Amino acid sequence: MSRSLRRGSIAAIAAIAIASLTSCAAGNEPDTLQIKPDNAAATVGTNLRLNNIVVVTAEGTSGAYTGPVNVTVNIANSGTTPAELQSVTVGGGATATFADAAGAPMSSVVIPAGGSVLLGGDGNPSAKVASATVYIGGFVNTTFTFKDGQKAETKAAVSPDKALYKGFGPTVAPATPSKSGSPAATAPATAPATPAAGATTPAAPATGAATPAGTTPSAAATH
Repeated sequence: MSRSLRRGSIAAIAAIAIASLTSCAAGNEPDTLQIKPDNAAATVGTNLRLNNIVVVTAEGTSGAYTGPVNVTVNIANSGTTPAELQSVTVGGGATATFADAAGAPMSSVVIPAGGSVLLGGDGNPSAKVASATVYIGGFVNTTFTFKDGQKAETKAAVSPDKALYKGFGPTVAPATPSKSGSPAATAPATAPATPAAGATTPAAPATGAATPAGTTPSAAATH
């Protein structure tokens, strides 16, 4: 085999190897494999990005769950004007109520231009749903609606209040003891028995002096 043929064969083998490596690299990209992040993210228009969307249940919960939940999400606004989040719904339409970091009610949440807002967690505004039906460890439909009419509809991960989301879940008030469980009132002391109607009352002892023996009672006493 001539040198030119050998050089041509080596070049062909190298080209095939490079093509194979390129193919493998492309095939392992998340976009190619359609690998989705653990927690949902969504884009609204050209300026808003919702990251790490999670519905957090009460501490110690698992499996199928119906009860209060909190929604946590980081909303970034790369635009030059503020954006206003007006509502968040979970599942079949359970709507969240907003509150500021101090717990005061809010009608909406404003995301400043060029800034971001984290919903949930200590020191941040919150989005709380009074009751929603979810499956912990799964996903639930969640919708974010903004003042300009734009919406983000996505599936949010569902997690209990623990690990990374410790302190993000709803606070469940302790159960109040029922009235039946309270100590019974002390019964009043038993009053003296009252003689039944018609019962004979013992005669009172005589108060007069005794009649001397042999004396005949007066006529008045015999009638």
